[in-house]
Amino acid sequence: MPLVAAAVCPHPPLLVPEVAGAAAGELADLRAACDAAVARLLATEPDCVVVLGSGPGTGWIVPPAVGTFRPFGVDLTVPLVPALPDGPATLPSSVTVGAWLLGRHRVGARVVAAQVASDATADEVAELARQVDGYRPRVALLVMGDGSASRGEKSPGYHDPRAEPYDEGVARALADADAAALLGLDPELSAELKVAGRAPWQVLAGAARAAGGAWRGELRYHAAPYGVTYFVAGWEPA
Repeated sequence: MPLVAAAVCPHPPLLVPEVAGAAAGELADLRAACDAAVARLLATEPDCVVVLGSGPGTGWIVPPAVGTFRPFGVDLTVPLVPALPDGPATLPSSVTVGAWLLGRHRVGARVVAAQVASDATADEVAELARQVDGYRPRVALLVMGDGSASRGEKSPGYHDPRAEPYDEGVARALADADAAALLGLDPELSAELKVAGRAPWQVLAGAARAAGGAWRGELRYHAAPYGVTYFVAGWEPA
């Protein structure tokens, strides 16, 4: 079974205390949940960790590669691999936050990254999932993705009554390791609700299916503190 574990985390830049500034404490619970999920992921002793998030295209980002929080007003750069601090490739924001989370832990495995376009088709998602599953003998997947951004009048997508049931469905799917439910997410509705995690979650679902066997899930966090829904979860073989 190549895919041995997965962790799902959101990617708000405010997770990073240097970006959040005085508001860093507001997401302390979310940050702690992400740290716990990543620690559990690494405890499975994978040979390779794939950091996966949404980006401008679909494909692999091989180190050396670096992300930056300069667009958010902080002169902070994050290499995908700390031992390789420079590189020609630039990480998308989602993977940058994932690399930052991973960098808070001791990682003995090889680290690579992949991005998937927000409008990726089912075939593109399925192909990337197959590649993830077959990448290494024991691969772990750190999946970065936010839920709807339409949970209130002050949210980025304003209020949309469809957002809460959508997010509740995702929460159930993550808690139950329900690959079919994630693969069934509607790309058009997801885009209308400004969901950043749809395609990455579907890559996870496809990789779990390709690995075979039964999976169990654990939902560690589910809330919408700023009108954007954040999930933290873990999947492991049952």
